[in-house]
Amino acid sequence: MSGKTHEGHRERVKQRFLRDGLRGFEPHQILEMLLFFGIPRKDTNEIAHKLLDTFGSLSGVLKARYDDLLQVKGMTPGSATLLCFSGQLIREYYDSELSKDIILDSTEKMGEFVLPKFFGERNEKVLLVCLDNKCKVLYSSFVSEGSMNATEIHVRRILEQAIRNHATAVVVAHNHPSGFALPSLEDQKSTKALTNTLHIAGIQLIDHLIIAEDDYVSMRSTPALASLFKPSPIIKTEP
Repeated sequence: MSGKTHEGHRERVKQRFLRDGLRGFEPHQILEMLLFFGIPRKDTNEIAHKLLDTFGSLSGVLKARYDDLLQVKGMTPGSATLLCFSGQLIREYYDSELSKDIILDSTEKMGEFVLPKFFGERNEKVLLVCLDNKCKVLYSSFVSEGSMNATEIHVRRILEQAIRNHATAVVVAHNHPSGFALPSLEDQKSTKALTNTLHIAGIQLIDHLIIAEDDYVSMRSTPALASLFKPSPIIKTEP
């Protein structure tokens, strides 16, 4: 594609977006346009197809690591940074939207709230959500990175944040980057320790969710694990 023709194509794509939004855009066309802003004078259609072939989907591309993106032919440091930034921006957007007067009084609502926060995360992280006595979100943030094996460290950090944010109850979630949302023996031990420590401080552990990709498991709603928690009068979903 000649330079002038290529510039004309880019302008048509941009005008289509300004007129119709992303309605009718295929995944490769969305990536193609996004890459306009990271690769100034090059056909990004072919690169978009290569990215989708490599990572499987638009979601996969936006979750990909910087170094892995650079392995795709045609990608530049600037364009790889742009895609990484875009994926993180999506997560931040959902974080801000989902934190507006949200009530987490059921397992389903908890899952819907925490899943987007783990979008693109490749390392194991622990998320804390602090709630008031009506299950309204007061605070949510990652409190640590790494496995749940360091139980004492995680319990101390969670307790400190819960007290600091005047929480009546908390929800904890952490991801399994391996892709299996199955609670491990260490997950069970850490949950029991956290339940007991928080209970002494007058704070209830509502649930511990295990996240894997777009799936999650509620430990409270798992019959074999329900005994790890104290009875909860403030949530709708019980095992």
